[in-house]
Amino acid sequence: MKGRKRFSLGIWASAVRLAALQADLVVERQDPSYARKLEAGRKRRAVEQEVYAGDFRAAVLTFLDFHPSQRAAAELMSRLIADHAVPVGSGTVARTERIPIEQRAEAATIAWMRHQTTGYDNMAIPRVQGKRREVRRILAQRSVQLLSRYRQGLNVDPAMCPLARALVPHRDKS
Repeated sequence: MKGRKRFSLGIWASAVRLAALQADLVVERQDPSYARKLEAGRKRRAVEQEVYAGDFRAAVLTFLDFHPSQRAAAELMSRLIADHAVPVGSGTVARTERIPIEQRAEAATIAWMRHQTTGYDNMAIPRVQGKRREVRRILAQRSVQLLSRYRQGLNVDPAMCPLARALVPHRDKS
């Protein structure tokens, strides 16, 4: 113990006991049923991942709620966001289970737009408490304003719209 903190020193066990457990583990892993169990787990997780990816993409599409004239942009954008945010280990908000999927889709969309349609990645944000959060809030407001143009079906000049420019490199890959 150091102050009020308690530090674990691990588990104390005899060398004989550790060797026996390691030998049991080797035997267990050589059993064909262990390999089948591992493979079944991998398949189950792959199916769950595929279902979640589809659900998440649908949630993003629902959040975007683009005008029918902008349907192609919405489809492309939802695919790009889901492809980025859904993979296990991506470290994105899409992987959390603490908030509903609709909120995850909204947060992932705003985050994707922050990186794709603004200069956020190259901004020199002062290391002042709350400054980064403030910048992100302002950029989120801009993203919502940009999305509103697509939701209303307004004409968007591809040369002037940062979202249209962000989608151009991906249109051919659809």
